[in-house]
Amino acid sequence: MTFRFSLLALSFALMTTDAMAQDVAAGEKSFNKCRACHQVGETAKNTVGPILNGLFGRKSGTVAGYNYSDANKNSGLTWDDQVFTDYIKDPKGKIPGTKMSFAGIKNEQEIKDLTAFLKQFAADGKKGG
Repeated sequence: MTFRFSLLALSFALMTTDAMAQDVAAGEKSFNKCRACHQVGETAKNTVGPILNGLFGRKSGTVAGYNYSDANKNSGLTWDDQVFTDYIKDPKGKIPGTKMSFAGIKNEQEIKDLTAFLKQFAADGKKGG
C-alpha cells in the first residue's frame, strides 16, 4: 500500500512539473501577439519594434538600426528572465516613456512559454541560441 501511494505521489509530482515546464510551442503561439511589431529568426528585421533575436543578456535599447525611446536607451536594464517578465507584464510600468504600446501579458505560464520561445534565437537569428 505504501509503495502504491509513493508511486502515485511521484507520478503526480512528475505530471505537475511537466505541466509547469516551459512550452516552446505555446510560446510561439503567444508570440503571435508580438508579431505585428517584432520579428525573430534569420531574416528578422526591425519594424515597428526591434528584432528580438538574442534578447536575453542584451542591454535595453541597443539593437543596431532601431530608433529607441530615450527611456529604453537610458534604462540601464539588461534583459534577463526577471526583467523580461516585469516588462512584458507592464511595459510602461517597467520603463516609463517606452514607445511600446502593449497592454502586457499577465499570465505567468504564458510569460514562461514566451521566454522559452524567444531564448531559442541567438543574436544572428539562428535557433539554438
